[in-house]
Amino acid sequence: MTFTAQQIAAFLNGEIRGDESAQVSDVSSIEHSEPSTLCFIGEDKYLPLLAQTKASVVLVSRHLHYEGQTPATLIFVDNARGAMAQLLELVAQTINPRRRGVEQPCFIAEGVEIPEDAYIGAFAYIGKGAKIGAGAQIYPQCYVGENVKIGDNTILYAGVKVYYNCVVGNDCILHSGAVVGADGFGFEPDAQGVNKKIPQIGNVIIEDDVELGANTCVDRAMMGSTVVHRNVKVDNLVQIAHNVSVGDSTFLCSQVGIAGSTSIGSHCILTGQVGVAGHIHVTDNCIFGAQTGVAGSIDKPGMYQGSPAIDAKLWRRAIIGFKNLPEMMKIVYKKN
Repeated sequence: MTFTAQQIAAFLNGEIRGDESAQVSDVSSIEHSEPSTLCFIGEDKYLPLLAQTKASVVLVSRHLHYEGQTPATLIFVDNARGAMAQLLELVAQTINPRRRGVEQPCFIAEGVEIPEDAYIGAFAYIGKGAKIGAGAQIYPQCYVGENVKIGDNTILYAGVKVYYNCVVGNDCILHSGAVVGADGFGFEPDAQGVNKKIPQIGNVIIEDDVELGANTCVDRAMMGSTVVHRNVKVDNLVQIAHNVSVGDSTFLCSQVGIAGSTSIGSHCILTGQVGVAGHIHVTDNCIFGAQTGVAGSIDKPGMYQGSPAIDAKLWRRAIIGFKNLPEMMKIVYKKN
């Protein structure tokens, strides 16, 4: 499909500078722009690229000021990245439209009702007592266990497994390989030192508008529920252990691991490979740098880094000292 700058500006309520009839048929990054593509700029550091861009149309955030020359047509919007996301959503709906109907072969337990606008892919398994929401999209080879609830418009991509008694809310996205409700990691050694399994009889509750990345695992609670609250966004390869609670609108980036019975607050960001110990609490509005080890409760909002986690500014000063330790040691030894 081809769109003009004028059509794009009208859709986004943007202001055009340049040729309103400029056409685009694809998207590209501003660093690797191509003719007939649409790009976006949301930060000052990318503005110099406008002088030589090959893109036909560029979305620019209104708070940025650019008075130079550019071969592209500019469309100024409140938030260029957000505007691009709106357009990409339209493209995505065209590339991968919502499906409906039941493909065969698949297994749907007796008594389970499938809404007319829902989709069940081939080789999917829907267990006894399961409830499937309106518009749900359950792709091939998914497993939905007994008494599971899948909310309205929720998408389970191919190969997702949701164990018995778990709940997935409305408007969620679970990517391929995600496992919801596997047993929590609970064992107790007996008198002979043999590790005996502790039955995990709780469940997992995933609230509305949550996204789980590929091969992410959310373990069921020993008792009660493991809860992922609304609008949480989880990257690939994340482990959320039994009885964990993750607060609203928190981000968990790739390879984060959260041990059992820990509570993570709302609006937190745990970047790549952050590890969080069990039975602790992290308050709201905390950011943890890559590979941070959170060994104890965090009661003050802020940025943290290192293992064990400390204030990020203090960690940066400390790591500079650590880097210089070999030379400092030479000086100390020479004086002694």
